[in-house]
Amino acid sequence: MRALLLLILSATLLPAPAQQRKVVIVGQSAEMVAALRDGSPSNVTIEHVTDRGAGDANLLEAVADAHAIIGNPTLAVVEAAKNLQWVQITSAGVKPYLHPQLVNSDVVMTNAQKLSSAAIADHGFAMLLALTRKLNRFIVERPDETWRGGNYDLVELEGRTALVIGTGGIGSNVAQRAKAFGMTVIGVDPEEFPPRPSFDRMVYPDRLDQVIPEADVTFVCAPHTKDSEGMVGPVQFERMKRGSYFIALSRGKVYDMPSLVKALDSKHIAGAGVDVTDPEPLPKGHPLWKFENAIITPHVATQGLLGTKLRIEVYSENIARFAAGEKLRNIVDMRKEY
Repeated sequence: MRALLLLILSATLLPAPAQQRKVVIVGQSAEMVAALRDGSPSNVTIEHVTDRGAGDANLLEAVADAHAIIGNPTLAVVEAAKNLQWVQITSAGVKPYLHPQLVNSDVVMTNAQKLSSAAIADHGFAMLLALTRKLNRFIVERPDETWRGGNYDLVELEGRTALVIGTGGIGSNVAQRAKAFGMTVIGVDPEEFPPRPSFDRMVYPDRLDQVIPEADVTFVCAPHTKDSEGMVGPVQFERMKRGSYFIALSRGKVYDMPSLVKALDSKHIAGAGVDVTDPEPLPKGHPLWKFENAIITPHVATQGLLGTKLRIEVYSENIARFAAGEKLRNIVDMRKEY
């Protein structure tokens, strides 16, 4: 009898088994899914759905009992996921996925902020240097196999001023590169900002019109929110320094496309590099395509080997944290939209 009581008592003192968690990964590569499965906690079941279609029956069935989704869920997916507790968005920008059913729930949203910032900053400077050193012109002329010397009015970055709108992951990496080129860097951000070695000055967005005339190049690195939408509009393009450059790296809705076209057409600015546009994809026949001094890339700046490695690390850690009931990394304030 005593032995039986001791057995019962010892059983009550054992830790309760961790609650089983189902994580559905949507649309990622098989290699990434394999890496996330390796070493995942024993109480986590990972299911991979390759079809991204909102109405795909396999996807809706998979998320019906899912506790977490790694992917960018449509409204149909959110409504089908009755047990949803966590959503890992695969981009830094989250506005397209802020469905009211998520914003007004207890679901935790995390994003991919800062995971591809180095690649995006590299991309921005590649576009800027192509414009200042006229590489866009030389590359186009190369098939002619003609050596054309002369004065091309090439520009150096040393001593110039960079204006960085949005000083988070992308903006901070842009600022680091700008300082390395010997530039003065002004940051624009709505958040409180402690001293940052890569920025010579920081201002709030209500001072944008005052600092934009100082810039030799304006970088758009801010997320798309209700407050940032259209913040670089007709007035801001008119106030840009004549002969300056414009580089857009975050979201196309942060700047006004017709105003950019007007600034290029009037030769008010010397050139532009855009990886993000509004509309996106940029349609055939859009006037931006006609400018030789406009470099357009199809929203590919995030691509890079380092970003993929960091993405796997963050997703893997968040799966482990979710399984253990711990605070996740890169939590989004859905009310602020970033």
